[in-house]
Amino acid sequence: MTKARTNASVAPAVGRNMIINGAMNVSQRSASATGQGPNSSTNYPSVDRFKHFNAGSSAGRYTSSQTADGPNGISANCLKILCTTPDSSIATAERFDIFQLIEGQNVQRIGKGVVGAQQITVSFYVKASGAFTFGLELFDNNNNRQITKLFATTTAWNRIELTFPADVDDGSSPFDDNNLAALQVGFWLHAGATYTGGTLNTAAWNNYTNANRAAGIDSIYSAENNAIYLTGLQVEVGPVASEFEQEDITTTLQKCQRYCYFHSPSGASVVVQYQGSYRAFQPEFPVTMRAAPSIAVGTFSNFSAFGGTSVSPTSFYGWVAKEFDDTTSLTVSNVKFHTEL
Repeated sequence: MTKARTNASVAPAVGRNMIINGAMNVSQRSASATGQGPNSSTNYPSVDRFKHFNAGSSAGRYTSSQTADGPNGISANCLKILCTTPDSSIATAERFDIFQLIEGQNVQRIGKGVVGAQQITVSFYVKASGAFTFGLELFDNNNNRQITKLFATTTAWNRIELTFPADVDDGSSPFDDNNLAALQVGFWLHAGATYTGGTLNTAAWNNYTNANRAAGIDSIYSAENNAIYLTGLQVEVGPVASEFEQEDITTTLQKCQRYCYFHSPSGASVVVQYQGSYRAFQPEFPVTMRAAPSIAVGTFSNFSAFGGTSVSPTSFYGWVAKEFDDTTSLTVSNVKFHTEL
């Protein structure tokens, strides 16, 4: 019996939601990012763990923001996508979708691809500036299999509940049990004929054909000020959508910091002399990160350079250039450690 199959029969009462930050409460990078589109420099512009994927040459632009407008009793926050520049001419290869990538070791309970595989139910709260049809896709990154279901929006908050069939594929397509991307849960908001030109694959998991992934969806770029609001996203095992699992903010933040952590001390981490004119910079990560992170320096002052000598999922050892007898206060802000999927 495989590990995937063993875990498939166990759906924990706590931690049943496989999505991180489904209440859209954590937004470490920015509360709002304007001018997003195919020219965007980041795939994670606002709310943590929700990747924005833009492809093609669309003139459409949008603002992505964490907005204090959630349904009562679910969340005070939501992810808002607001069209700021429309694009009524959709080129073939255009694409805009927002998704979360889940590590393989966190989806073993589904038992995908083997006898005993489980259904998956996705639920979320959504409203929009009008009546639209968009798509919710599950994509298997390990085996290139997918399935999509459409949902409709109104101007009021509604809970959407979508149940996807089990993918029993004779043992050939289980999720890999590792820290890499396995299950992709995504919202299709705009697409050209490359992704809409076929027949929507809605009844069963299949080896993907791009043309069948988003057939029938509307475009968020169809008019200026089109908007969609999302929160309360939950992905769980089984055929029934349970009540949205509430989680304290400390737990959610720590889960997000596994993938992205901003270190913003006021000089406290610069602690010892290092080769004369250098001082050691050795921040402690609040949690073990998914993998050894990449590093981006935000802002610093009163020293001339910043560098790193070793990095791991648990620690970083680096240096800043500063004369040892210089008593001017050091400032290191917004050093980003990131290891997103």
